[in-house]
Amino acid sequence: MAPTEAATQISEVHTITVPVSNQDRALAFYIEQLGFEKRMDVTFGEGQRWIEVAPAGAGTTIALPPPGGSVKPGVDTGIRLTTLDAEADHGRLRDRGVDVDAGILRFGEGVPPMFSLRDPDGNTLYVVEQMPGR
Repeated sequence: MAPTEAATQISEVHTITVPVSNQDRALAFYIEQLGFEKRMDVTFGEGQRWIEVAPAGAGTTIALPPPGGSVKPGVDTGIRLTTLDAEADHGRLRDRGVDVDAGILRFGEGVPPMFSLRDPDGNTLYVVEQMPGR
């Protein structure tokens, strides 16, 4: 489809949000358990914090907003995180006490190995092995 005058200047996904009940606990999980880096932790409004985390070098961040929004914690986020080795990361995360699936999902040729994990609020994220050439 060729660009038209109605096309936008949108070029990437910047931030996605995961609802949490405790920002400090969520921040510790994403930093200490998943190995992400803190990209932003600022105050706004009256005693509110805006926190963003991401894997090192990633362009898209995950926001951990103040509790009390319209979306409650404990959701299937639909977020797919990429890894070079699903098996190794599954073992590392399991050994760190992260709530991961019992095993790696393998659907056959053309479908990358993957597993899901849950953060302390029960939000589900997926870890998918990067396919060669992608």
